Amino acid sequence: MLWLALHFPLLPLEALPSRQSPSAVVARGRVLACDRAAAEGGVAPGQKLSTALGLSPGLAVFERAVPGEVRALETLACWAGRFTPTVSLRPPAMLLLDIGGCLRLFGGIERIVEAVREGCAGQGWTLAWAVAPTPLAAVWLAQAGSGASAATAAELPALLGALPPAATGWPAELLARIESFGLRRLGELRALPTASLRQRLGSAPVDDLLRAWGELPDQPSAFVFPESFVGRLELPSRVEHAEGLVFAGQRLFAALAGWLAARQLLLRAATLHLAHDDAPDSELALRFGEPVADEARFVRLLREHLGRLKLAAPVEALTLVADETQDRPGDSRPLFAVAVAGEGAAACLERLRARLGEASVQRLAAAADHRPEGASRLRDEWIDKSAIDALPAAAQAGQRPLWLLPAPQALAERGGQPQWHGALQLLSRGERIESGWWDSGEAGTAGDVRRDYFVGRNPQGQWAWVFRDAQGWFLHGVFG
Repeated sequence: MLWLALHFPLLPLEALPSRQSPSAVVARGRVLACDRAAAEGGVAPGQKLSTALGLSPGLAVFERAVPGEVRALETLACWAGRFTPTVSLRPPAMLLLDIGGCLRLFGGIERIVEAVREGCAGQGWTLAWAVAPTPLAAVWLAQAGSGASAATAAELPALLGALPPAATGWPAELLARIESFGLRRLGELRALPTASLRQRLGSAPVDDLLRAWGELPDQPSAFVFPESFVGRLELPSRVEHAEGLVFAGQRLFAALAGWLAARQLLLRAATLHLAHDDAPDSELALRFGEPVADEARFVRLLREHLGRLKLAAPVEALTLVADETQDRPGDSRPLFAVAVAGEGAAACLERLRARLGEASVQRLAAAADHRPEGASRLRDEWIDKSAIDALPAAAQAGQRPLWLLPAPQALAERGGQPQWHGALQLLSRGERIESGWWDSGEAGTAGDVRRDYFVGRNPQGQWAWVFRDAQGWFLHGVFG
């Protein structure tokens, strides 16, 4: 196993997105965490609130909200599901990721660490990390802020041995006792006889040392990804403009994308619930042109909707609910995958619908009907393989044009040949269509048809789809 520890030292503060700067979180009248602007003004963790306000009169102060921190850590665990299905929570501000089985997928330790750091930076999280063969060693190295990476057990003793005892997070009384021994590094502590250490310090810290060095087994409890996704984010202050919700929404959609990856699901529809302070809650429905799990696509569509949204009242909290999901189908990828530039037709269409309105953008899909007038439908979903299989063989072979005339156009006939900008040369065998007796006479239907269809070409090189029935020859479609 190989463990990547993610430590979020400013989690109590950064769990509150869209806050003003300088800002700080306090607990029991003392500063717990502060941002860079506050630190530059002289504010530091452990200070009394009165001292901090004296140093920075414009400091925005927030009381510590432990439930919000727990939700934030769980949201981060969902987000981490894109890297590995084995994620462990280590409250109050740590995640452990088992990346041993994912290195080949990402291309090595450096690339997976780079992807994690970029993801955290994009969401506004301050991160300290470390990689080690044992989970507790990774935790201690990350808490020390070393950014160390030990891929094998042979590299571990040197890294752990250089750490100060304070990196373990042991109680202050225990650390003071170790300091009284004249020990300044964990390596010096580990070199002492185990039996005498147990007598002087107790069994718990000694067992910690053995687990960190890999001499005792250590398997953290795995985070269980929920069956359904519901992410909630409290805002530190009221947001009055919809565009101001993009950053907070991005965190929720990042967690949703990780949850989808861990659960092997794709998303069809989601709802973003907006909680207002003095008005009923409102909703923003997000539907996708095809099942997707791409975070960038989620955020693009969110920006389009929020750009057109006018808030009925200021927003205090956001809740994202995954309404419609489906299993991710297994697929076989080519040996030499070719990257496709652009966002794709489905993503383009859903952005157009977000800008222009649902009714302004429609799409055609095939229907299982032999009559050309009934072979297409307006649908909200992409055509799938089952719909293609239901089409007539001629349609699957490409012998029909994509677009038809609004109504068949009568053609003249000379010498037994239909005329359309000259005599049409028939290039295909006739396709007999005799169907529709069941809806004959109903409004909006093609009714009972008996036709023979042909592909023809005129002297100008234009290709046409024509048919002959009891009334004569008709032009029904034109090929591109």
